[in-house]
Amino acid sequence: MSLNIPGALLLLSLAACAQIPAKTAVQEQTPAGRSGTSRLELPAQDLTPPILFDFLLAETALQRGDLEIAVRTYLKLAKKTRDPRVAQRATEIALQSRQAVPALEAAKTWVEVDPDSVSAHQTVAALLVNADRLTEARPHLDKFLASAGNNIGEAFMQLNSLLVRNPDKNATFDLVRQLTEPYPDLPEAHFAVSQAAWFAEKFDIALGAMKQALTLRPEWEMAAIYQGRILARTSNASALEFYDGYLKEYPRANDMRVTYARLLLAEKNYSKARDQFQQLLAENPDNAEVAVAVGLLSLELRDYDVAESNFKRALELDYRDPGMVRFYLGGLHEKTQEADTAMEWYRSVTSGNQYIPAQIKYALLLSRKGQKAEALDHLRQLEGTNDQQRAQLIIAEAQLLRESEAYQNAFQLLSVGLEKLPDYPDLLYDRALAAEKIGKPDIMEGDLRKLIELRPDHAHAYNALGYGLAEHSDRLPEALELIEKAIELSPNDPYIMDSLGWVHYRMGNINQGLSYLRQAFVLNPDPEIAAHLGEVLWVQGTREEAEEIWRSTLKNHPGNEVLLGTMKKFMK
Repeated sequence: MSLNIPGALLLLSLAACAQIPAKTAVQEQTPAGRSGTSRLELPAQDLTPPILFDFLLAETALQRGDLEIAVRTYLKLAKKTRDPRVAQRATEIALQSRQAVPALEAAKTWVEVDPDSVSAHQTVAALLVNADRLTEARPHLDKFLASAGNNIGEAFMQLNSLLVRNPDKNATFDLVRQLTEPYPDLPEAHFAVSQAAWFAEKFDIALGAMKQALTLRPEWEMAAIYQGRILARTSNASALEFYDGYLKEYPRANDMRVTYARLLLAEKNYSKARDQFQQLLAENPDNAEVAVAVGLLSLELRDYDVAESNFKRALELDYRDPGMVRFYLGGLHEKTQEADTAMEWYRSVTSGNQYIPAQIKYALLLSRKGQKAEALDHLRQLEGTNDQQRAQLIIAEAQLLRESEAYQNAFQLLSVGLEKLPDYPDLLYDRALAAEKIGKPDIMEGDLRKLIELRPDHAHAYNALGYGLAEHSDRLPEALELIEKAIELSPNDPYIMDSLGWVHYRMGNINQGLSYLRQAFVLNPDPEIAAHLGEVLWVQGTREEAEEIWRSTLKNHPGNEVLLGTMKKFMK
């Protein structure tokens, strides 16, 4: 039988102590977590057969996973031997097995036999706090703080982590304020008060205490970051102003700068956010993470040259996920209509999470160059390693088939995919669209209703079903209800807005339909939205505007079937 290593060492240590007279039995080293410099005198303890039996019983139970017997036996040994090491081990095992009552009993024994142990007092305090017994915890917290000496600031920084599990946040705040009263000139004491006030939702007090901490130590970056977060609770503008002012005074506060940049991103102020990351990059030129951040923000701002240079810089600096950066570079060149360069970057992604998406992008671009058979062959050679990737590959192949007007083949492919991955949401959605294309409205409706059942927040499922009902049935009121649910889930989606306008038009609400269609076209001048908007304008009598919208959109989308069909229908 093998013994658990800590238990075996403890047993050997006790065996050694059993041979030493009581008056000279002392610990050779001061244990971690003890206050002062004095050595702890250990009790002389004969390793009698009953004690040895209990040790073996406890360790065997521990190895077999019978934590209740292990804790109970170690607690018995702690009380019998009065050895702080045994008491500490009993406490640790009880905590690991989440037995709060025995853990507290063992920890109290530990404090009794080693009253100078800071760790023992911390443990008792934490257990009492968790049990909402703050009054009993107070003397142990006092001992914890008193023993900190020159590390009192660090002790206050740990204080709220000891108290965080107490459910009564107001009582916790009162306790922290009492504990900090003797330390009015200590910044960490005010920081602790601020944190406790925050948890108790006393936000004005939290702000005042953090300001006091910064007054005592103006260069304390962590306190400044927290002050900004407190300000952001009521006003992001106030937090941004504070961060900006602090950084002007302390320009090397890099953690603050990152926090400031993230808040700017939340406010969608991409230009200023990029300025902050560029400054970080100037101070940390070998930081690949910051280079990627600058690249992404530049991409958002359509500053493609800066984005490209930073992505390439990140690759030179051995960014942890080169495939992701290569994928971004492919997308960048796709946006600048440099298809060949985009394809090179996509093809260069050979591993990682972006491998399958990159190869799908490569195949789609290959198809649009007229190499449809080669694109299909490329996709069919790929193998997904999980259901998500397998579904992505099926959907991509179906898209290539639709672009080749092989709608029946796309429908069959998606049906086979659903046999392998039943009720997979993306496959259900795509097969519904394919079913609508080949005149199978019943399958379309069944798939979309199943998808709504699986994903009741899927805005585009409601939209597709509503639009499909409007196109293939006279159930216009039901269609309107579905699309209104979709717009409720995704208020600014131009495609859903287009459907809403189209259904109103079909129901005879021409002005209301026209209003929604204009909004949709402003958000996204998509050819199908242009077709719908032009048709309503034409029917209303505004034919010149309709023609202008159709012709200008056709320049950018010369082969769009819906737009060409609508123009042919009206412009005879």
